[in-house]
Amino acid sequence: MYITDSACISPQRTFDDAFFEGDIKVHEGDRYMAIEPAYGQLIPAGLLRRMGKAVRMGVGAGLPLIRKAPIEGIILGTANGGLEDCLKFLNQIVDYNEGTLTPTNFVQSTPNAVAGNLALMSKTTGYNATHVHKGLAFEAALLDTMLLLEEKRGKQFLVGSIEEISDYNHNIDLLAGSFKRGYFTSENLLKLDSPGSANGEGTAMFVVNAGRPEQAIAQIRDVFQSNNLIEKELPQVVTAFLQRNGLQATDIDAVIMGISGDNRTDHWYFNLQKALFGAANCHTYKNMVGDYPTASAFATWMGAQMIAGKRIPAACVWTQKNTRTPKHIMIYNHYKASQHGLILLGS
Repeated sequence: MYITDSACISPQRTFDDAFFEGDIKVHEGDRYMAIEPAYGQLIPAGLLRRMGKAVRMGVGAGLPLIRKAPIEGIILGTANGGLEDCLKFLNQIVDYNEGTLTPTNFVQSTPNAVAGNLALMSKTTGYNATHVHKGLAFEAALLDTMLLLEEKRGKQFLVGSIEEISDYNHNIDLLAGSFKRGYFTSENLLKLDSPGSANGEGTAMFVVNAGRPEQAIAQIRDVFQSNNLIEKELPQVVTAFLQRNGLQATDIDAVIMGISGDNRTDHWYFNLQKALFGAANCHTYKNMVGDYPTASAFATWMGAQMIAGKRIPAACVWTQKNTRTPKHIMIYNHYKASQHGLILLGS
């Protein structure tokens, strides 16, 4: 399937071209908060005031795309989208002794609130689904969309992901050892030999088409996901994934790896790069946006822009072997070394 348009809101200024012009935000600490655009002309003030952050970002990225291109369905992936409103609602049950509660937090407390709001605001009555599969939610959304296009259930869909940092969930993950301790910044996140990473959030939305229209930015050729990989089997799995698409590891111009700075799990990326992709450019992105379950959506957005000819910032370059515009990009990301996703992009 082909990407014809995209939008991204992230801890970097990605809602315009500032990110590719070298305007990089340096984050401190273990929370990389999203830099949001002005929503005033897009969302009515009364509605905007009642929106939770996940809904606000999802609508802010998705609605402009829908208004530019008619779509036949909305497919999103998330792990924690709507969680902040969910916990606010649960706390209200206690605070008000199960009395009369405000409906806003309840309405926006479920993961499908973003897809629902997008459908209502754009009057899209077609297929609407939200995949909540933790670290593979975005990959599941892509596979769902590919199946819909293959079954000719429609020609054009909106697919994407949404994630927000919830105070409650962040603290639970912090106690579990998911984030680094002490003072650090996004500039040295990947260089610290210590456990944990930094938390991130954001949304990436794509308009995808079954055929290759003139305005196509890039092609999502294939997606793979697994919950039970053994590290020594990863190179064989990746090789088989490429072979079923008629490619070899040497055909890949660039790889985008989910290197997070966590010394307990980053060896998955380093060993795969050494085994298969020594001749390809290697790029990172979690030092830009943090680590979160659907971070691979940002990698997909960044990879599509690279294929379209955009020059990514030097801070995203891990190793550079060539300077040509990539034709084939391989994205590999894992979530806590338990959920593994591969996405193959082409020109």
